[in-house]
Amino acid sequence: MLTGSGTPITQDPGKAVNSSLHTSEGPNAGAAHDYDLFVIGGGSGGVRAARIAAQHGARVGIAEASRWGGTCVIRGCVPKKLLVLASRFPEEFDAARGFGWSLPSPTLDWAALIAAKDQEIARLEAVYAANLDAVGVQRHAARAELLGAQRLRLHSAEGVRELTATRILIASGGHPWRDSRIPGIELGLTSDDMFDLPELPAHIAVVGGGYIAVEFACLLQGLGAKVTLVHRGAQLLRGFDADLQSALLEALVARGVDVLLQRQLSALRAVGGRRELELDDGRMLSVDQVLLAIGRRPAIAGLGLDAAGVELDANGAIRVDARSRTSVPGIYAVGDVTDRVALTPAAIREGQAFADSEFGGRVTEVNYAHIPTAVFTTPEIACVGLTEAAARERVGKLRIYRARFRPLRDTLGGGTHRVMMKLVVAADSDRVLGVHMFGPEAAEMIQLLAVAIGMGATKADLDATLAVHPTLAEEWVTMRSVA
Repeated sequence: MLTGSGTPITQDPGKAVNSSLHTSEGPNAGAAHDYDLFVIGGGSGGVRAARIAAQHGARVGIAEASRWGGTCVIRGCVPKKLLVLASRFPEEFDAARGFGWSLPSPTLDWAALIAAKDQEIARLEAVYAANLDAVGVQRHAARAELLGAQRLRLHSAEGVRELTATRILIASGGHPWRDSRIPGIELGLTSDDMFDLPELPAHIAVVGGGYIAVEFACLLQGLGAKVTLVHRGAQLLRGFDADLQSALLEALVARGVDVLLQRQLSALRAVGGRRELELDDGRMLSVDQVLLAIGRRPAIAGLGLDAAGVELDANGAIRVDARSRTSVPGIYAVGDVTDRVALTPAAIREGQAFADSEFGGRVTEVNYAHIPTAVFTTPEIACVGLTEAAARERVGKLRIYRARFRPLRDTLGGGTHRVMMKLVVAADSDRVLGVHMFGPEAAEMIQLLAVAIGMGATKADLDATLAVHPTLAEEWVTMRSVA
């Protein structure tokens, strides 16, 4: 996932929907149009909606102005995870020596890494396109613009074309935000730029404290760059559990990342081929590149929302109800453009629910409770449910179970990682309200733990589960002492 908010969606079940929005199926439903559904945006949410609607028998068209797959596949989750995996090999090489392996001194070929990444992304893009073709969705390499509730204009290399659709789904996603109030802000890179750098910067400043900022700070440091992380807040990853925040900060510093908290970027300048940051305390930093990871915004420019009368909220996101219907009958929206939950799996689920509701005869609403999330730092952060602070506000009395230990791999490998695992349990009901982890493979564990939390698992249920030994995961079912 790529999101700049730094707030884990596990703590917020999603933005409240507006039940007062239109609930009609759209004007002239059933009238003859070019398409039953036209989707604007070829990312995860739009593609899922298009495919499922077509499988339900709808005549579907879809437009994408960039590349099939959207942010996640092309310039987000997938290429980011590939670079994260690449960044972990230096630690693996070091650990191997502790296990008896003799290795030559490894070196990174940045160009080869980027080329391999590009090849995999191209393969995935082709898969997305082929999946649409397989179910009869008509793809348009074009920018789509609304002309009204059921009319669109497509701008492509072949020219301009107008068409009509009974229903229109907006799934245009989001984009990185630049604060135009900061002088020289255009000199900084965004996450979109990071996957095509001609070379790895020797020294890079990362501005921000959310998912994107801390993930890139970790992976760039792991690949060999010197990293300075500048964040205006007192803690990284706003909204996460305090124990996770502390564990991450400690690990970043131990890795050699220079973390500057409660500092803001005041200006950015180009000086002799380098970048000079001026901070609000007067400090000056000279680096090779600057990554701006200070937030994302819904991608609504050029969509013609005004012409169609589609209402926006205060943050510039499209207002929708629980079934993704906008203020205009017949126009819908899913994914990051709605600013509900800025995660790829949420967009996919919203696209599926929309298609099933409108074309499959099964009215479906997305349940935003108990959404697991992961931050791909090294080690990883993952959580589902409530933070300790949020749980105290909701239910009052809690039992907290916490474990901190060195992973078995590091005993011979010489690593400095420290695992932190935490359970937040309601004292009265014994129900597990939150699960939080900082450590290797945290994301893999939290996916399955989310099933248990969603089913209402209690601490007694975990205690009754036999452990798999020796594993990190066994700690979830063997913690007995209240912290």
